[in-house]
Amino acid sequence: MGNKNGTPVLTEANIKSLSQTSGLNEEEVKAAFEQFKTAHPTGEMTKKDFGLMMQKALPKKAAAKMDDHVFRIYDKDNSGKIDFVEFMVVYQIMAEGSPEEVLKQIFCVFDANADGSINPKEMQRLVRDMMLLIKDVDNPEQATKDMIATSAFAEMDENSDGKITADEFVTACLAQDRFSKMLALKIIDIFVDDA
Repeated sequence: MGNKNGTPVLTEANIKSLSQTSGLNEEEVKAAFEQFKTAHPTGEMTKKDFGLMMQKALPKKAAAKMDDHVFRIYDKDNSGKIDFVEFMVVYQIMAEGSPEEVLKQIFCVFDANADGSINPKEMQRLVRDMMLLIKDVDNPEQATKDMIATSAFAEMDENSDGKITADEFVTACLAQDRFSKMLALKIIDIFVDDA
């Protein structure tokens, strides 16, 4: 993505790449960009704009807790803003990607410090923030935040080294381990409801 006289523009390379990966033709990519630009004249979605979008997809309390976590998926360059290319790439993976591709994106939600692994503290923080979304646990009185975080962490930390890699995360979710699956599905629900 580029900028011409202070106005955001998509490069021809961006248009070609997005049309190949998104299933949209070049005209549809251009139209989607114009729509994005209308909503975000700078060509970038701020964290505040993203939070407002999340409020439309989730109950207000849950959106306030989850928008930072989900924002990390989109903000690949850690600029604090999401440009159209970042938005389209993640949207396409979430909509059309293989289960492994989708889960690798979701891994970014859990990896709060972006170091390539999830530690117990990150898991506990995310589960605490997700509690408003977690409603389908068999026995809510027993399913405390700590128990969910501890159980999910144990399911995912295959080699018991105290951290979860993206591969361990994907494997646990695909194996449909109970808590791993529940947490991943709650994140996926954010995108399904938002689409």
